Amino acid sequence: MSQLEIITRRPTGPAKPTPLLFVHGAFSGAWIWDAHFLPWFAERGWEVHAVSLRGHGGSEGRERLHSFGLADYIDDALEAADACSAPPVLIGHSMGGIVVQRALTRRRFPAAVLMASTPPHGLLSSTLGLAWRAPYVFHQMASLMTFGAAAVDPQAVRRAMFSDAMPAEEAARYEPFLQEESRRVLADIGGWIPFPPLPPGDQPLLVLGAEEDLLFPRAEVLATAQALGTKAAFLPNMGHAMMLERDWKLAAQRVDDWLNQTLAKAMAA
Repeated sequence: MSQLEIITRRPTGPAKPTPLLFVHGAFSGAWIWDAHFLPWFAERGWEVHAVSLRGHGGSEGRERLHSFGLADYIDDALEAADACSAPPVLIGHSMGGIVVQRALTRRRFPAAVLMASTPPHGLLSSTLGLAWRAPYVFHQMASLMTFGAAAVDPQAVRRAMFSDAMPAEEAARYEPFLQEESRRVLADIGGWIPFPPLPPGDQPLLVLGAEEDLLFPRAEVLATAQALGTKAAFLPNMGHAMMLERDWKLAAQRVDDWLNQTLAKAMAA
């Protein structure tokens, strides 16, 4: 078993019966959820957990990061789920979204949320689109993959992660936490995946996109939702890192509303 960092926050009163497990995207860790989302959801009665995948955050394996593949990250998500008090809802962002998608092919969970998720068909179309939409950002993201955060123009990272409404000084708070991502994982998902493993068609899923996401724009989110047999919802005035944006509460509230409605239906069935 891996030595995984799992950040946990529990409500002060009785907890809702279904915990939430948050899975981060590339170049980050569990910290990205703990900035706002974990305290907010705990205040509303949810038992919440965020895992740092191996080689990220406080988890083991930073020195072996590039040896890890997507299958390792899926194992980590399932291991973190086993550590919860009950089978959790899986909530994945960006790369964490495809980790969640693949975890759902191996095990049934009460529900899942994909936020600005990597599409099941891989990164090829979104990467080519980024090269066309924002060549400098594309170049800087390639440098981030290869050389780490110290080699990247912070302005390019801000454009990739946030909307124009995000104050520069607020965005700058998170730049020191960025890290390299596994080149093996990026190879696993970086091309076109013609026949991706998909979750069962009856798995409750929320596909949530951000209107100003430079990395996964509307067309990519719609393609993800179509492949998964559901419809996408979009948040206005939001960039890729919805959980850190100035209006992050809108994203949290949208997820909370959907979870309450979806899990209530499941209990009534």
